[in-house]
Amino acid sequence: MAEEIRESALAETVFDPEPGEKTLRDIRSDKATYWRDHGVMAVLGMGVVGMVLAFMGSEHVAIGSLGAVLALAVRGLWLYSEQMKFTWVLTNMRLIGPGGRKVYLLELEKVRRLFGDIQIITTTGDKHLIKHVAGADAIMAEIEAARAKRARRKGA
Repeated sequence: MAEEIRESALAETVFDPEPGEKTLRDIRSDKATYWRDHGVMAVLGMGVVGMVLAFMGSEHVAIGSLGAVLALAVRGLWLYSEQMKFTWVLTNMRLIGPGGRKVYLLELEKVRRLFGDIQIITTTGDKHLIKHVAGADAIMAEIEAARAKRARRKGA
């Protein structure tokens, strides 16, 4: 018998604090950033589809480009409610994300921007993406500061 996975469990962030762990910040998806990101994808999609159709000699470049924009609009509407549920929690010890993701601050190798998102790379090569956040640079600075403070405490 196949294991059933609750659909809502994929977006839930379960925070069970360890001894001495304190929450520093909740990181949530931002509506304006979400729609801006989809707008950029729509413009890029329109351009790529238009160029491909023009290269192929199609006379339906305008319709194809419009189709790309509409497809990305439908995608944005379809995924909106799910994406707005995603929350990451930054603590003085780790980052906890949706779907059971946990990254200890001392395991972080890189924290960088990836378009409008924040990409986290661990020392083992695992990659996590905190999507559609407003003020990504400030959040990255907070994560780096928490990691530095944790490293000083642990003497790493």
